[in-house]
Amino acid sequence: MQRTQSETLTFSFASFSPKTEFIFTSEHRSLMASGINQTIIQPAIDGDDNNSLFQRAIQRAFLLEKQKGINNPIIIGSIPFDVNQPSCLYVPTAFKFIDRHAFQHATPTISFTPPAVEVLSARSVPNEHSFKSAVAQVVEKFQSTSLEKAVLSRVLNLELDGNISPEYVLRRLMAQNPTGYHFSIPQADGSILLGASPELLIRKQGQQLSSNPLAGSAKRQQTEADELRVSQALLASTKDRYEHRLVIDEIQRLLAPHCVELHVPDDPLLINTPAMWHLSTKISGTLKSPSTSALQLACLLHPTPAVCGFPFDLSRCAINELESFERGMFSGMVGWCDAEGNGEWAVTIRCGKVLNNTVSLFAGAGIVDASCPQSEWAETEAKLGTMLNAFGLKSKESA
Repeated sequence: MQRTQSETLTFSFASFSPKTEFIFTSEHRSLMASGINQTIIQPAIDGDDNNSLFQRAIQRAFLLEKQKGINNPIIIGSIPFDVNQPSCLYVPTAFKFIDRHAFQHATPTISFTPPAVEVLSARSVPNEHSFKSAVAQVVEKFQSTSLEKAVLSRVLNLELDGNISPEYVLRRLMAQNPTGYHFSIPQADGSILLGASPELLIRKQGQQLSSNPLAGSAKRQQTEADELRVSQALLASTKDRYEHRLVIDEIQRLLAPHCVELHVPDDPLLINTPAMWHLSTKISGTLKSPSTSALQLACLLHPTPAVCGFPFDLSRCAINELESFERGMFSGMVGWCDAEGNGEWAVTIRCGKVLNNTVSLFAGAGIVDASCPQSEWAETEAKLGTMLNAFGLKSKESA
């Protein structure tokens, strides 16, 4: 262990302090950290360029830690959808890599009784009518422009009659979504960003990289027969496979110049979460230069067509025109990177923000030419289920 990385660092939900403690879990490497040595807010503009202002800020932060005797310091945190906005990255005082399976099984069993809070108000921005109208407007753009896909999203703002514990929500997320990328990251506004993302943006260890983009979704069903019907329909869907291929082709185009070898399967597979079926492609490769960092690769890919659309400029313009709220960290990226360039970043989906008695939950849907407004609204409703279940709440929307 390094000098400010404690051998005895423990993580207990009984003493969890979400404003000064961090967690990111994955099947590969899971990380817990505490304390804040440095905060990095530099926007991640041109973050794939080692000479960018953003990367220079990261390098300065690592250098300061090395001067303290830390051989391989880390950063952990989140970067927003819009990289022109401030980043939310931290150099922790202490950190430790943990075994996720052992950690989850060591976590005390929790009651799934909903918390003793009631929803005072629930408001979707945009509301159902406006969201469907935006979907229809995007579909119209496909006829008159070169736009092929745009991702539209919504936020569900909840006001509760009492404060809700972030650690309670995190424990439920882990229990209900054991294979997700779990995270708890304090934000500049005092809120806590929580989630259980199913989507790996990039993982880098040495010269090896992995990415697991998801695009094309269907709601889980109650019976085995319906599950088979819906999942196989998704796998055979021309519309969903087209949406998925746009994502895969763009990631391949961006990664290929940096790799001596890149493996991209021809066809997607099915994966599921407790709430959704997804089309999934597992991409792997070998980098030309081991000095290229996980954070540089994440910035190279972000935002992918899975959360923005294709082509980027046109889809970004459509989002700016039709979305009536700032996404913030939603559909950004969350994870960690060390000074050797190793690290892992997940796409910040299936997530929410908690601030005292207010909760903001997010969901989006990829719109292509064959999209139906009603179906896309229903998809966002299904995706909100992950976080609503973790909060023990149900949506009761008002106008």
